[in-house]
Amino acid sequence: MKSKVDITIIILNYNSIDYLGECIKSIEKSNLGKIKIETIVVDNASTDNSVAIIREKYPKLKLIASNKNTGFAGGNNLARREAMGNYILFLNPDTVLEPNVLSEVYKYMEKNKDVGAATCKLELASGEIDYSCHRGFPTPANAFFYFSGLSNLFPKSKLFTGYTLSWKLNDLQNHEVDAITGAFFFIRKKIADDVNWWDTDYFWYGEDLEFSYRVKEKGWKIMYLPGFRTLHYKGVTSGIKKHTKKISKASKETRIRSARASTEAMRIFFKKHYSEKYPKLVLNFVLLGITLLQKYREFTA
Repeated sequence: MKSKVDITIIILNYNSIDYLGECIKSIEKSNLGKIKIETIVVDNASTDNSVAIIREKYPKLKLIASNKNTGFAGGNNLARREAMGNYILFLNPDTVLEPNVLSEVYKYMEKNKDVGAATCKLELASGEIDYSCHRGFPTPANAFFYFSGLSNLFPKSKLFTGYTLSWKLNDLQNHEVDAITGAFFFIRKKIADDVNWWDTDYFWYGEDLEFSYRVKEKGWKIMYLPGFRTLHYKGVTSGIKKHTKKISKASKETRIRSARASTEAMRIFFKKHYSEKYPKLVLNFVLLGITLLQKYREFTA
């Protein structure tokens, strides 16, 4: 029997109460028509009094308060049993939806049954695009071109921008990509269930690449819909993103932990998916590069 809920929105909160309110307001202002939604907030053991504030200000929301920070994957998975929608939208608390985003992405998915997951255009506060919403998979070559800076030097090159897919960014038509961001990850619930939701081998970062990879393995398309927009402050929780470093309240300890997690996610992904596909020499070279990157990120955190 078809669910009475069309979209379940799952917001994972960790010390982001200052942004969560704006996100919830943008959901409430959405032009939904007859589309029925439910919103679940999972609090991942915040220390900023988030749970008490959510209960006071948003008593009608479904709230799951974890007494332990289980990471991005583990936190989102806590909502699995509660989610009743035919679609799931995993949404970051530091996002602000434009009024038509939910309805238009939903309508697109209803019309395109071969699409398993989709995202919209995510813009940073600076007006730049959040590259995470429009990515290829980080093969050794793609990763090398990205971290060496060649992708920035040749942003229109299909060869050098295999990870960011920036050569496709001027295409204003809906188009297929390899991977999208967990900040706005719109997926059919049956597919999320089929791939067993988020992979808890990842604590923070990389989960969306893994999720996308498994969706594609099942033969589903993942689409980028540039006609619809969401604001993404990005990095307010981790404190390591340069565009939000000044406004983030993340502690030094959290920033270092984020730096480690971001590079550990790279190791996990490479070992899971590329260790059998590439020569050992190539894999060792990539892992060395990841280690050097981790040291740099920890130093500058």
